[in-house]
Amino acid sequence: MKKFLKKNKTIYKLFWFIEPKFRVVLGKISPKLLHKYLYRTVYGRKLNLSNPILFTEKLIWLMQNWKSNLLVQCTDKYEVRNYIESKIGSHILNELYQVYESVDEIDFNALPNQFVLKCTHGCGCNIIVSDKTQLDKNEALKKLNKWMDTDYSLTMGETHYSDITPRIICEKFLGDEEHNFATDYKVWCFNGEPKFVLICSERENNLALTFRDFDWNLIDVADKRFPPEINQSKPECLDEMITYAKKLSEGIPFVRVDFYDFNGKVVFGELTFTPAGGVPPYISFEGDKYIGELLNLEIQ
Repeated sequence: MKKFLKKNKTIYKLFWFIEPKFRVVLGKISPKLLHKYLYRTVYGRKLNLSNPILFTEKLIWLMQNWKSNLLVQCTDKYEVRNYIESKIGSHILNELYQVYESVDEIDFNALPNQFVLKCTHGCGCNIIVSDKTQLDKNEALKKLNKWMDTDYSLTMGETHYSDITPRIICEKFLGDEEHNFATDYKVWCFNGEPKFVLICSERENNLALTFRDFDWNLIDVADKRFPPEINQSKPECLDEMITYAKKLSEGIPFVRVDFYDFNGKVVFGELTFTPAGGVPPYISFEGDKYIGELLNLEIQ
């Protein structure tokens, strides 16, 4: 299917124009059907939920069967701050400038030269501003208005997003003098135990995704399209991140706990229960099997 579409450029463009709209319709009809469609589209294989073995299968099984108030609270990029404060303390939270109920409340003149705007109810709806003088404010407002009107529970079958109140938060920009954003360390936790870390670097250039164990050895679980960045220094605060991740993942079958290393200080990023909507394209089939062995559904 994919090869046919790529050979026919007109049909390929038409498909990617219609496909998001089709997903929304399918999501309204049945999130479970949407999961099956996405799984087949991304991986080219049938979704097995009767006896899930792969990590992606188990992840989608959790999306359909594990229900908890934490899903909503901790996915909400504003409300999660209360959870972090109660479990760890406010010292690892990024500085919060403003909370907006609507786009109309944003006053760019009142904001510092560097900041980050995030919608609380979705994924990937962030505006990172390293230099306000270079910001196209009209384009930023256009994006924010679109995001605020989007129901993210429908696009990938992540039904917990439907219970999140749409808001916009403005936080401190975490970066260096060259306007490069801080490196992102994503600690993957299974049944309350941190197992490995995914490092996201070079965000403003070519995003690099590197999986490592806590001894800083490379883990070969990524798809070959996503080569790792070999020369990375182990952050001095990694053990601190692992300690926090263990505390924050208590009682949760799977969660990815994201942190930033900002000048040697650990800063909380977010909690992610359904990376890439349950169908992360950056994990290889062998990696899917390896990670799947780390997640035990029997104890849920």
